Amino acid sequence: MFLTSTQRGGARIVSVKAERIDAAVAIQFKEDMRVETEGGPDRVILNLSDVSFIDSSGLGAIVAAMKQLGAGRRLDLAGLRPMVDKVFRLTRMDTVFTLFPSLEDAMAELEG
Repeated sequence: MFLTSTQRGGARIVSVKAERIDAAVAIQFKEDMRVETEGGPDRVILNLSDVSFIDSSGLGAIVAAMKQLGAGRRLDLAGLRPMVDKVFRLTRMDTVFTLFPSLEDAMAELEG
């Protein structure tokens, strides 16, 4: 699991540089997200464009990362590949998170 983080505009962009978010990496993902998003802007965009697989542990880790942000901060998801997008929609997590087709779309909403 490897995360990179940048700040652009009024958002912290955290990119997942791994093909999978599953039980094997979920705990480390939560810890890395906490470190990357501690403080900073109220909006965090999680770029999942490199992720091709997510299981229930990975989904839970992303929900936990959202909760770690605390009140007044939001976590949006961008760049979901078809299989990852399907998991979020089947579990109705698309009602919890705002999903964007790409990082550029998420940034356009922010700048728009």
